[in-house]
Amino acid sequence: MSLQIKRKSGFSLIELLVVLVILGLLAAVVAPNVMNKIGGAKSKTARLQIESLGAALDDFALETGRYPNTEEGLKALVEDPGIPGWNGPYLKKKTVPMDPWGNTYHYKAPGDHGPYDLYSYGADNAPGGEKENADINSWE
Repeated sequence: MSLQIKRKSGFSLIELLVVLVILGLLAAVVAPNVMNKIGGAKSKTARLQIESLGAALDDFALETGRYPNTEEGLKALVEDPGIPGWNGPYLKKKTVPMDPWGNTYHYKAPGDHGPYDLYSYGADNAPGGEKENADINSWE
């Protein structure tokens, strides 16, 4: 009678730990790059939305003879503020979009940099900042 120990196939604990360590290292290298791409995409989206809102403001000004003042704000693009010549809404979705970080766009008319200033403060919703926290505006 010979005793043979049958070995079951499978992974040992050490093999599983090695795989988990390798996956963790890969995630540590890849995650920052992916997060930077997402932040950059939000900034590009904000820039495109500001351009789109600027085009709607230009249409508003062509039909009414002026841009909405600060008090009327961007809401004047979707709701008639009682101005002769208003023929809106000037936005396709009939609502003023929020910036990609969920904050309202800031609007001032007359502006310091032109007939109006339209801007987002970025992810931190505070003036200044770098990268994803950088301000995005209509005059640059």
